[in-house]
Amino acid sequence: MYRVREWNRGDVDRLLEAFRWDELAWQESDVPHTPNEALDWIARREILAKEKDVHGFVVVDGTDRALGHVQVSISSRRHDFGWLSYWTHPAEQGRGVASAGARLATEFAFAELDLYRVETGHRINNPGSCVAARRAGFRPEGIERAKLRYGTSRYDTAAHARLVTDPVEGVAEGVCGT
Repeated sequence: MYRVREWNRGDVDRLLEAFRWDELAWQESDVPHTPNEALDWIARREILAKEKDVHGFVVVDGTDRALGHVQVSISSRRHDFGWLSYWTHPAEQGRGVASAGARLATEFAFAELDLYRVETGHRINNPGSCVAARRAGFRPEGIERAKLRYGTSRYDTAAHARLVTDPVEGVAEGVCGT
């Protein structure tokens, strides 16, 4: 149903629509506001992959329409672990886009980047991200106090991880951080 691919110029309008959503824009440091800025944002995905080992993908459906973004970055090559982040276009939330993207990007990380562990986290007050992480096979590992800062506010974060040996199935949906 869902798959990931590289971003392309045909995704500009959907990318700009997504970043018009305040909830997404205030969390990102690189927010495109014009078609040219969106094209630059898309072009930077390839540069980040080559130069920084940050691999970003658009999540699409059967019509190839951009539904969200997922990326995995290598945090430690010595210890073979990475960090996963994801967001969903506001019009597509609640359809399993984030969990599918997270699962697919994590499979890429294990198969193509040879990672052993992939970590992710989210604000405690973002239960949808918790559901997405658990459905993608990420086990909760605890709470990181005041880890994230957006503007002048700090947020506790629920930490999750998935090992290459973990099955996707079997992660109970419950209170985040437990």
